[in-house]
Amino acid sequence: MKKCIVFLFLLLPCFAKAQPITLSEKATISVITFGPWQGELYSAFGHSGFRVHDPVQEIDWLYNYGVFDFDQPNFYGNFAKGIPYYKLGIGDFQRHADHYMYYNRFIHEQVLNLDSTETQKVFDYLQWNALPENANYVYDYFYDNCATRMRDVIATVFGDSVKFDGSYVQNKYSIRELTDIYLKQQPWGDLGIDVCLGLPMDKKASPYEYMFLPDYIESGFDHATLNHNGALIPIVKKKISIYEKRSEVPEKGLPHPLYVFTGFAVIAILISVLDLRRKKLSSWFDVVLFGVVGLAGVLLLCLWLFTNHKAAANNFNLLWALPTHFIVVFAFIKNPKWLTNYFLVVSIITALLLGFWFILPQKMNIALIPLVVSILARSFAQLKVRAMISQYS
Repeated sequence: MKKCIVFLFLLLPCFAKAQPITLSEKATISVITFGPWQGELYSAFGHSGFRVHDPVQEIDWLYNYGVFDFDQPNFYGNFAKGIPYYKLGIGDFQRHADHYMYYNRFIHEQVLNLDSTETQKVFDYLQWNALPENANYVYDYFYDNCATRMRDVIATVFGDSVKFDGSYVQNKYSIRELTDIYLKQQPWGDLGIDVCLGLPMDKKASPYEYMFLPDYIESGFDHATLNHNGALIPIVKKKISIYEKRSEVPEKGLPHPLYVFTGFAVIAILISVLDLRRKKLSSWFDVVLFGVVGLAGVLLLCLWLFTNHKAAANNFNLLWALPTHFIVVFAFIKNPKWLTNYFLVVSIITALLLGFWFILPQKMNIALIPLVVSILARSFAQLKVRAMISQYS
């Protein structure tokens, strides 16, 4: 999911929490959807917030569940452990809108179909939720984020009176496939997510779970109803397009990881052929390759076993990013005999992985195939050259 970061300098002091406020009958509450932006990974999924507008009280505030404070105690430690604390902040709506328009991100407003009593009820909940003792929550990329909070607040306030009809969702994407759609222009970011997050990402998402994305929060509210005095009414009264994205030329970024890893695989294969012909190993190359891959494996294992990043569990990328590779790098110093058997096992595992790549329960990023080919080529070279050296020694 989007990281939903909005800088604290955009926020107004929450003076409104000092005393209760009674909204006028002209007050409205809206769900605001801000469009994606490809400038940063966290912004590629869009953003959501509640707008409270009361022209009589001169209130025009955005309630934003995507705020975090870098100065909070143990911020980086909590983030690494998978327990990032986000908070609800109140800011001036127009300042937020100007910020998103500056970055050419669309702004859609869905004015909720609420009477004055219902509007006050939602507003009171938001005010309570913004109190310092209530504002923080443990953020989850896919199940509890700045978008899902739009749905959950309304469900909390109105209970069974509100219904989200997901029948409009005709496709059956997994959570990983949904994130892939938004990261087509950020292949390196997409690769990082695919490597770090494991099998839980590949479950087929229900229409309700689609709403971790702001676009589907907008669609979800479009198809939601509210039981109003015994009658089912659309929960969205009207939609307003505050700003639409201008056409623009995509900026050129880094070369696609598929091309980078393909070039690396060609080098690995050429070095392996040369090593087999001269019966001598280019261990310097393997120190780099297996050192980096092994270190990545250690990281993936730690994410799975020692953090609360639930989506990082059962990660099939550990079949190529074996943490033991990091140990092997140091074993090159004394070249023990067991390295021959080790690279035999690695050759078998990587060959099987490539053979079953497209039928694994976890969808693996295709850009990784050349990297795994490199591991197979160097493992096979290590195995054959060591076997030849042992035969003639």
